[in-house]
Formats: sequence, structure tokens, C-alpha cells
Amino acid sequence: MEQIKITVALIIAVLLQWTLRNVAEPLAYLDLPLIIVVYAALQRNAIRAIIVATIAGISVDALSGGLLGANGFSKTLVAYVISEIARRVYLDNVLLRIPVIAGACLLDDLVYYGMHKLLGQHLGAPLFETMAYTLIGTTIAGTFIFLFLDSFSSDSIKKRRRDIFAPRRQTRRRNPIRLGRK
Repeated sequence: MEQIKITVALIIAVLLQWTLRNVAEPLAYLDLPLIIVVYAALQRNAIRAIIVATIAGISVDALSGGLLGANGFSKTLVAYVISEIARRVYLDNVLLRIPVIAGACLLDDLVYYGMHKLLGQHLGAPLFETMAYTLIGTTIAGTFIFLFLDSFSSDSIKKRRRDIFAPRRQTRRRNPIRLGRK
């Protein structure tokens, strides 16, 4: 169920990233595929996160007409770093995910612009202005998208179902100490 949810969210994010740029200029600073990549990396499955990141990055590169592979490399690197951090640190709290989204956004932008600079490509937008707007927009949008995606989590549905059908009476626990028996 988680794979289907992430796949559908990734397809929607890539299509929205491609179309929102034409609707309004400020919406170009939202990096929706990065939000889905970070969400997939926080699920503690590194292989799935890296595959999702590679597909997201290359599809965004192919649709935008930019340097093919720069987004793919930066999002794959972000997915790997976040999945390794999520394996070692408990990041299931919403307040802990906000700095993770912000850090992922900064790392993604730095690697993306570094790849362009390394290969001699010129970007028309100023670096720090673009990074600041992308950081603010992606962090705010990412927080709400994480809350939305977590509401469809199978664990939360099971918990709600378990709370509805909770037993009214506790059964008596067995005594773990057995005197006189071996």
C-alpha cells in the first residue's frame, strides 16, 4: 500500500511541477518531487527511496529541458543521505521533519547548481535568491503534504480501527513466576 501511495504521489508531483510553472511564477519555487523523495526516504527503505529519487529527478529533467541528470543526481544523493539519517535517528515526529525538509532542499539546490557550474552550464537565476525562495516554499508545502500523506498511512488506519474495537475488559495476566514447577 505504501508503494502505491508513493508512486501515485510522485506522478502527481512531477505533473504538478511541470504545469504549475506555467500557471504562476512563484509556484516555480516549489519542489514537489523533492518532497515526495524525502517522504519516501523517511520510510526507512533506502532502495525504494533511491529508485523514487532517480525516477523523480530524471523525469523532471526530461520535462524541463535542462541539464539531463543534474536533478536525478541531486535527488538521489538527498534520498541516500536522508534514508541513512532516518535509519539512525527517529524522525517520525512532524516537528523533526521540518528541518529535514529544509536541509534536503538546501542540499538538493547546492548539488544541482554545483553540477551546472561543474559542467559549464549557465543558469539565469541568482543562486541565493532562488535557494531562499525554494527553501521557504518547499518547507511550508512539504510540511502540509507530509501531514496529508501520513493521514493515509496504513498504521494510522489500523490504529483508528483498533481504537474503535478496543476490548472493554482486560484479561487476567498469567504470573510469570512459577513457584515449585520446573
